[in-house]
Parts: sequence; C-alpha cells; structure tokens
Amino acid sequence: MNVLVINAGSSSLKYQLVNVETQQVLAKGICERVGSAEAFHKHGIDDNEVVIDAKMADHTDAMALVLESLTSGPTKAIDSLDEIDAVGHRIVQGGKYFDRSVLIDDDVIAKIDELAELAPLHNKAALMGINACLAELPGKPMVAVFDTSFFHTMPPKAYMYPLPYELYEKYGIRKYGAHGTSHRYIAERAAAFLDEPLADLKLITCHLGNGCSMSAIDHGVAVDTSMGLTPLDGLMMGTRCGAVDPAIVPFIMEHEGLTTQEVNDLMNKQSGLLGISGISNDLRSVRDASEAGNERAQLAYDMYSNSVKKYIGQYIAVMGGVDAIVLTAGVGENCEKMRRMIFAGLQPLGIVLDLEKNKARGFEREISADSSQVRIVVIPTNEELMIARDTFYIIQERQTAEAAGVDIHTEML
Repeated sequence: MNVLVINAGSSSLKYQLVNVETQQVLAKGICERVGSAEAFHKHGIDDNEVVIDAKMADHTDAMALVLESLTSGPTKAIDSLDEIDAVGHRIVQGGKYFDRSVLIDDDVIAKIDELAELAPLHNKAALMGINACLAELPGKPMVAVFDTSFFHTMPPKAYMYPLPYELYEKYGIRKYGAHGTSHRYIAERAAAFLDEPLADLKLITCHLGNGCSMSAIDHGVAVDTSMGLTPLDGLMMGTRCGAVDPAIVPFIMEHEGLTTQEVNDLMNKQSGLLGISGISNDLRSVRDASEAGNERAQLAYDMYSNSVKKYIGQYIAVMGGVDAIVLTAGVGENCEKMRRMIFAGLQPLGIVLDLEKNKARGFEREISADSSQVRIVVIPTNEELMIARDTFYIIQERQTAEAAGVDIHTEML
C-alpha cells in the first residue's frame, strides 16, 4: 500500500509518499510560503531534490503541485494517482475525542476544527491539508493521526491541573501533550534496539528540536509528558518559554499593556532560545555565539540543558527508576555538546555518558558508557512512517470489517 503522508502548516505543506510494506520512501518534499509571492516547492530525495519557484495561492494549489510532481517530470515516483491508496494526515490536537487514529469523515473534521482553539496554528493548517486532499484526491480514504492520542493512557493525577474541577468539566482543561507520534515511534524502536520487550522497560523519551517535549513511558504506557493543554508547556524551546510562573502572564499584560493575543505571541514566538539569546531560535547559531563569548547565548544554552535535566529527574521519580533515556529530533540526534551538558553530573543516578561514543554520528546508536546503569540511545524519529503505518492498519481494519459485513461508520468525503 502506498500512503501519501501530509503534514500541513499554516504556510507550508510537507509530504512523503511511503510504501508501507517495504517502508520505502518513494518521494518527499515541501511547499513553503504558500500564499505568498515567494512561494517555492522542494521535491525529491537527497541528490535528486529540486527547488522550484511556484505560485501557490493556497493549500489546494500546493496539493495540485505536489500531485503533479509525484506523477510527472524527472523526479516522478508513480505513473498515476491511482497508485496512491490512501492519505494520512498529521493532526496535533485530538483532545478528549481521539485516543487512536481514525478514518476521516464529517464528524472527525468538525471535531478537529472544534479543537483548533487548543492548537490554532496546527489544527487549522491540518484542515487546510484535508480540504486540499478532498479537492484533489476525491474518494481516497484518509486517516487522521493525532499527536495527543498516545497520551490518553496518562492517569488523572498526571493530566489534571490543580484548578477548580469545574473548569475541567466545562472546558476540558487538562494536559494533552504533543509529539506523541514521535514518542511512540522512538519508544518502539528503542526497545527493538535494546533487544528488550517494550512492556519490560521504563523509558524517558526526549524529542529535542525547535519544539521540545519529554515523556515518561512505563512498561510501554505513557504516564506523563511535558507539554500540557497546549504545546507551550514544559521544556524551554526555540521560541516557546515552556513552564513559567503563571503570575508572570497578568504581570506582563498589565505592565506592558499587552492583549491576550499579544502575550500569547510573546510566549510562543518571542521567548525560549530566541528570547534569551537575542540571536536565534536555532541552537546551532546560539552555540556558535556562546562559544564566541556571547554571555546571553551562553545563558540560553545553559537554560536549555538544565530544562531537560530537571525533567529527567522528575520522570525517574514518577516511574521509580529508568532503564533507558532516548533522544531524537534535530538537537537530540545531532548536538554532541548539548547531550554532554544534559548528562553532566547525573552519574550518581547511574547515568553515565561515554564521551567518545557521544561524538559519533549515525543512525540508531548507544552513547552511554559500559559502566552506566541507565542506557542512553539516540533514535532518529520517523513520524511519517508511523502515520503511514497507522493509515495502513486503519484501512485494513475497515476492509476486514466490510468483508465480514460489520456495520461501521466509514462514509468518506
């Protein structure tokens, strides 16, 4: 089965065409700056990638361009759209409604829209991607894969906030988490790498990039995660502040004369590495500046590593120990210096980094010392493969039910 995986942003449309049986990526690319005069399209794999300036008024135009690139020209991957069997969409916020991936129908679309308040930049963009597929691929089955569904296993003591209970009942204010598809993938791959059943392991998974989150996974079940009602909570990130004293919000609003939207933008888009360093949200640029002696960049670097270190301690306490710590995403996979800073001083907890192994680059690898009681592994994430797999399983499930004459609601748009 060939699954087209779509990850739509407010002004972008990222995609991969994946053969699920072989796990082969047949094609991939991204449409950037959709809706602007500077729009462009990257398409192809590695040395075959081409960059094309292209007019894209909206996501439907972008999708049409994607499908044209998949079926024609020097980088085409398939001969016709008939070779696309289904479409899988990454959805950030599934709220209380979705504890697993689902076939997309009118009701699912309505709920994704309803939940956009909790992830306005992500869910609205995902709907644009869904609508673009409806226009360009009518009749193709589509599946929604939610970042939040992996965390439905968290107990109330982990997902509830100590606010008046009525606010939870009225508005569903609770911790939902994010990056769940990534955490699920790296937990499964880490168990395979360690040659241990996932059900026998206590893992701390760390998705560290421009967006950052960590999770405690106890015997295969997510029991806590750092992101909260929205992706703003938890770790310090590229432009997000992460967890701060809640009283800071009204204080800033009063003293700076900011509206609710303005203070929300400040915390989501102007804080984190960017806000502290004053240089960039990219850790590579902050690292270069810190090594050149920039004190604010040094502070930003120290704060980022300290933020991760504190959550490691929290999750060891939550689970009563840890067997392995798993790192992924741009920083987790590639930044030797940040990994060294995160694990410095954790030897009394049985966590010992091997400095030579830590310098190596590559695919799945272990970077803990032989003497370490806790294993440290780096697992490159592959959310697209997880979305493709989920789409495959959901479509297979529907076909099996239909063949058995089971009455299930599968009306596709």
